[in-house]
Amino acid sequence: MSRAQISALVCGVGGFGALVAATTSNEWKVTTRASSVITATWVYQGLWMNCAGNALGSFHCRPHFTIFKVEGYIQACRGLMIAAVSLGFFGSIFALFGMKCTKVGGSDKAKAKIACLAGVVFILSGLCSMTGCSLYANKITTEFFDPLFMEQKMGYTYNGPTSVMSSRTKYQGGEGDFKTTGPSKQFDKNAYV
Repeated sequence: MSRAQISALVCGVGGFGALVAATTSNEWKVTTRASSVITATWVYQGLWMNCAGNALGSFHCRPHFTIFKVEGYIQACRGLMIAAVSLGFFGSIFALFGMKCTKVGGSDKAKAKIACLAGVVFILSGLCSMTGCSLYANKITTEFFDPLFMEQKMGYTYNGPTSVMSSRTKYQGGEGDFKTTGPSKQFDKNAYV
C-alpha cells in the first residue's frame, strides 16, 4: 500500500511541476515566417509575454504590462491556469499529509479522508488546466481555419498593398487584391492540422 501511495504522490507532484512549467511557458502559440534560412523569424506567444527570435540569434521578449490590452481568452486561460497551479499545490500538501508513512495527519481514518481530499483537489486542478488549454487551443484552431483571418495567412508576407493592413484585421469583402470567391480547399472543415 505504501508503494502505491508513494507512486501516486510522485505522479501528482510531477503533474504539478508540469503544470507550473506549462503556465510559465512562452510557447503557447508559435508562428514562423521563413522566406529563407537566413531571414527566418519565429514569434512565441504565451500567457505572460510575447517573444520573437530570428535565425541570427536575436531574441526579444515583451511582457504584457497591463491586463486591459490582453484579449479575453488569454485572461480566462491565465485565471484557469493559476487556479490549477494553486489547487495542485494544495493537493500536493494534502497528499503528503494523507500518506500512511508520514507521522503528520492523525489517525488512519483522518489520513484516509485527507488522501481522498487530495485526490479530489488534484482532479479539480486537472479540470482547470484542461479547460484553460482547450480554450486556448480552440481559439488558435478557429483563427487558423478562418479564411478571413489575416494574421497567419496574409499578414506576414508581402502582397503589394495588402501589407499595409494590420495583421490583426479581417477583410470583410469588397474589391482589391483578395479573391472573394470563397476559402481555398485547404481551410475547409475536413482539413487536418
